[in-house]
Amino acid sequence: MLLPLALTQFVASFAGSSMNVSITSISEDLGTTVHGVQTAITLFLLCMAALMIPGSKLTDILGRKRCLIAGLIVYGTGAVVAALAPVLGVLIVGYSAFEGVGSALMIPPIYILATVLYDTVESRARAFGVITGMGGIGAAAGPLIGGLITTSISWRVTFLLQAAIVGVVVLLSRRITDPLPADPSRHFDTGGAVLSAAGMFFIVIGILQIGINGLLLVVFLVLGAGLLYWFFEHIRSLERRGVEPLLSTGLFRNRTSNFAMVTQNVQWLMLMGTSFVVSVYLQVERGYSAIDTGLIFTATTAGILVSSLAAERLAKRRAQSTLIRAGFVITLVGLGLLLALVRSTSGVATYIPGLLFVGLGVGVMLTPSVNVVQSSFPEERQGEISGLSRSVSNLGSSLGTAIAGTILVSAASSGNRAYAYAIGSLAVAGLIGLAAAMFLPASPVGGKG
Repeated sequence: MLLPLALTQFVASFAGSSMNVSITSISEDLGTTVHGVQTAITLFLLCMAALMIPGSKLTDILGRKRCLIAGLIVYGTGAVVAALAPVLGVLIVGYSAFEGVGSALMIPPIYILATVLYDTVESRARAFGVITGMGGIGAAAGPLIGGLITTSISWRVTFLLQAAIVGVVVLLSRRITDPLPADPSRHFDTGGAVLSAAGMFFIVIGILQIGINGLLLVVFLVLGAGLLYWFFEHIRSLERRGVEPLLSTGLFRNRTSNFAMVTQNVQWLMLMGTSFVVSVYLQVERGYSAIDTGLIFTATTAGILVSSLAAERLAKRRAQSTLIRAGFVITLVGLGLLLALVRSTSGVATYIPGLLFVGLGVGVMLTPSVNVVQSSFPEERQGEISGLSRSVSNLGSSLGTAIAGTILVSAASSGNRAYAYAIGSLAVAGLIGLAAAMFLPASPVGGKG
């Protein structure tokens, strides 16, 4: 059962990073700019984040297996549309919208099924290690695979590859048994879904205005924060009236889970932010081809693969919180190396140590963070916490591309200085994640909250 779940996570993560090495080719082919392609990538990640919570609630109402297969079909349709896109607008419809909606439906069932099927820290570490490891590998290997395909054939074939993988997963998913029955009688909070999605949308869109329009930056951030506050008050009001909200406010009262979700957000922010910044810098400033750029990211892929495969063994020997802290330290060392070694005229070898450490660090902490969050709640809340957890992670991916990417392409700076500012912003985020990890207990208390 883990194979289709892991492949689903792989293809969603692959889609978020494989575009990075094709930015030059896509912008030339579709007659757009680097910022235009960045917007498409960010909107894809944002769509996943904004709709992950409603998508997770639907798994309780419609069933996990049904949502998984429906999401795969929507995703595959979007991949085909993106492959045939004649202009940026159509690419955004297929890639950002259809693939984003499909991901929001198919990702929550993965973690719900893994949680209810494995009931110990070690067994969940094994399952989450496979799933999150494939997600990390998909994100890290995306530039390499995308670079090979873009250089040898066309960037459009990367989307056809995604559609082909989705077709295989649909066939494999038919054998999955859903251990929890669907409950169509449960209430779906439409108002909460709109408010939460709109709030996250305006915050990320506001960040994209860095260096472009200061007024819109402030307006969108304030509007997004206001909508998210309204969302929280909305779900509190529903609970007081005895109506089931989109999310239970009890999810936010679990201190361990809250800090672990902060670490999840920052992990993906650093991984996707690094992938975007280094990819764009190499192609735009240094003139590297898609394949050359992709090959450099082999170091990150190797790092994530090695540390993810060791997830179960590490979980038996070290506390989850220890692994998360160690992961942040290793990743911050990697970002430091990317700052210290890379120069405007330096060769390929200067990128490898930093990217390797980033991969090792992220791989070490991906599984423990998921395990801490999911293990903090009983089975009846797995649908809600899975959606919230995935939403927070994908919001991190979106913020990483938006914040670091926007700093890189901002008119306020250029060349090596812009690269340094962008990597520096990721390091600051990493310090915030490390600070949150310091508040995690030695071992999470399962079933609480």
